[in-house]
Amino acid sequence: MGKLIKNHWARLIILTAAICKSSSPSPVPGRQNEDQNRREPQTDQIAAALEGFFWPKIFWDFLTTNLDHAVRPFPVLQIINLLLGLLVLAWEWPLPLFHFANTAMHRSIEARLAVYPLASLSALLLYQATNPGIYYLIGMAVYFWAYSEGEVVCPGPWELPRRRRPGKV
Repeated sequence: MGKLIKNHWARLIILTAAICKSSSPSPVPGRQNEDQNRREPQTDQIAAALEGFFWPKIFWDFLTTNLDHAVRPFPVLQIINLLLGLLVLAWEWPLPLFHFANTAMHRSIEARLAVYPLASLSALLLYQATNPGIYYLIGMAVYFWAYSEGEVVCPGPWELPRRRRPGKV
């Protein structure tokens, strides 16, 4: 049996937060009113930022209205979420077009552990992006687990770490 490569697992969790969008659930039987039957779809950070341009809402607006200036009249939080979502997508899925693979930034788990709390915080503040914020927290925990066990990120996006071959010195 192989060994779990935790940074690959964390990469998949973080990619899920950045770009995967699940479909809207089906209506709940027994509910008469359409407003009761309507549920918000689970969105990723990039789609949530785009939706936030049309329907600006802070998640914590039921507690205070002090944060409403982050989404209207100028969409600061939506722009931050869009930029961080695109950065995370380029970081975790480096395409050859951008030449981001095999750079020090791509191989650094420490840099990820410094940037992803900011991405999680910005996602948790925007109403449409609370699920990606939770995924970021889970991905950060797995990255921290990988870092504490001394894992390294391979130069290529989905390469396996090389085994040390015992042999002649």
